[in-house]
Amino acid sequence: MTSELDPRIVRSGNRHILYDAARIAKPSDDIFDPEKLAAGGFLVGKALGRGEAYFLRYQGQDWVLRHYRRGGLVAKLFHDHYLGWHPGRSRAWREWRLLAVLYAQGLPVPRPVAASVVSGFGVYRADLITERLADTSTLADRLKKAPQPEAVWLAVGRCIRRFHDANVFHADLNANNILLDGQGQVYLIDFDQGCFRKPGSWKQHNVARLLRSLKKIQDRHPNFHFSHEDWLVLLQGYEDAKR
Repeated sequence: MTSELDPRIVRSGNRHILYDAARIAKPSDDIFDPEKLAAGGFLVGKALGRGEAYFLRYQGQDWVLRHYRRGGLVAKLFHDHYLGWHPGRSRAWREWRLLAVLYAQGLPVPRPVAASVVSGFGVYRADLITERLADTSTLADRLKKAPQPEAVWLAVGRCIRRFHDANVFHADLNANNILLDGQGQVYLIDFDQGCFRKPGSWKQHNVARLLRSLKKIQDRHPNFHFSHEDWLVLLQGYEDAKR
């Protein structure tokens, strides 16, 4: 199967789907419906959180389905509805297109498969399907189980630096959006509201956001294996990557 993306668009009623024809034939509504996926035997698991992630095996491929849900106080009013009607301006389509560019540039991100927008009355609901990264776990989950070696922290720092050198802004850089596999490869996921930006202080703020994330998780989990020394090694990896 080709590694080049082949973006296509299909419409089904009030649902608009942007998809990679190199990964899936003309998609149906059913691939965005967890209940139908489960009934068909395609659903193999899920990860709970604000934006539930469903793991599915479909047409011989492993994918992740994520439904967009709001966070914070606004979630009580709008839950999973967003203002807008144009699919091209939706969060799902914008994330799909950003991932497509990053993937084409060789940056460590999941390959986008399909993005769905269901619109009506000035609002929309959205879903995104990406390829599932094999044999990976989040940095947060790893730290809940055991301390991580220096090589991991160096790799995380270098990975973040690769994106910053490409002027890629990750809107929610936290320990749950950093994945590592068994070979030491580091990936970033969840590029909702991510974008390209001109160089600036946002890069330092981005890194600081990750530190706040690690400390926040540490406050909630007494056995969270994170130290100031670990952070210094991450920063070393970040700085060494520019040389």
